[in-house]
Amino acid sequence: MIDLPEEFVSRMREELGDGADEFFASYSRPPYKGVRVNTLKTDVQSFKELKLFDLQPVPWESNGFYVDDEKPGKNVFHAAGLYYVQEPSAMCAAPLLEVKGGERVLDLCSAPGGKGTQMAQAMRGEGIIFLNEINFSRAKILSRNVERLGITNAVVTCAEPRRLAEIFESYFDKILVDAPCSGEGMFRKQPEAIAEWSVQNVHSCAERQSKILDSAAHMLAGGGSLVYSTCTFSREEDEEQVRRFLSEHPEFTLVSERRIFPHTEKGEGHYAALMKKSGDERRDMRILKPRADKKAVAAAHDFFLKKLKFIPKNIHAVGNTFYSLPDGMPDIPVQTLRAGICLGEAVGGRFEPDHALAMCLSPATADCVEVDETAALRYLSGETFVCDDALSGWNVVTFKGFPLGWCKCVNGIAKNHLPKGIRI
Repeated sequence: MIDLPEEFVSRMREELGDGADEFFASYSRPPYKGVRVNTLKTDVQSFKELKLFDLQPVPWESNGFYVDDEKPGKNVFHAAGLYYVQEPSAMCAAPLLEVKGGERVLDLCSAPGGKGTQMAQAMRGEGIIFLNEINFSRAKILSRNVERLGITNAVVTCAEPRRLAEIFESYFDKILVDAPCSGEGMFRKQPEAIAEWSVQNVHSCAERQSKILDSAAHMLAGGGSLVYSTCTFSREEDEEQVRRFLSEHPEFTLVSERRIFPHTEKGEGHYAALMKKSGDERRDMRILKPRADKKAVAAAHDFFLKKLKFIPKNIHAVGNTFYSLPDGMPDIPVQTLRAGICLGEAVGGRFEPDHALAMCLSPATADCVEVDETAALRYLSGETFVCDDALSGWNVVTFKGFPLGWCKCVNGIAKNHLPKGIRI
């Protein structure tokens, strides 16, 4: 049994009554672990056939599974982006929005990306999804997860919600606010959260959440849906927060809400509420016109024609770096870490492909070199490996047909071009 704050214990006993003993007994049991299959790269049945884990379905997410593995993120298939390690209860919020391809979607407090990438899977590369994180270092982690999963229609931004609200008036069809909270629902999984907890912190979180929700309300189009979620048990941050929001924004109605407790469900603490906005106002924004230096584009096209079996769409350059922008990408004055696919960089008249491009490819769309597990692990640790003498230049390293990154083949040796920051 972990040592819980006295004020927290007292409050939960009063709230849960006869169920309190069972609730506190759950803290003596280990937390549940989960993974979500990335259906942009595989399907659930094919994933099951890999036999990586003993999979038990998560009831509120069709692609989610409970696993017993202590470190489910430590294998080649995780590096290839076939799945995302996600706490099971955290999978309950995103499905409430019923996101579809072609929509404009915002995950306002997105890092590390579990819920945002969950919605991106449902979009199948169609439409545009903004994943925002106010903390730059966390935004970089978010961007890496988007890259690993091979998501092509995401824009990763780093901005305060109120700044985004100044730009995106009535723009989004669906918005998820997984708000920063006091983290009470994670005490069992992350005991360090206990040290940060206090009654004052609960109040501070509630104030911050109110401001974030107000910004979200301004950005949602009429007829759109908003999900508010937290990983806390505090009613001040959950039900009372939603009631305040509804009283101050009468254009919204509550559709449903759900609380998950560790003694009644197989997961940590979580809360999610679905709200609907009335009206039909939906504003468009000026689209960013793709532009790039003609000579640099020529070098990039030469690479695409030789190594890829298609030409990327909406090619746009920022300096010497090329991106394939999502359809309908708006021209926005916001710090942006990623917009669509980072294709690569023009260097001295030649084109060097980016890791993000590799993670979107397959043997059907690019020149690839298939490796066994031993060579894959060597590659992921940054080493070179032996390849066919007939191979030359840039090739995508694949394991079981799934991309891991780029190598450059010269005289039977595949030189490693995996970014140092993601090597094992």
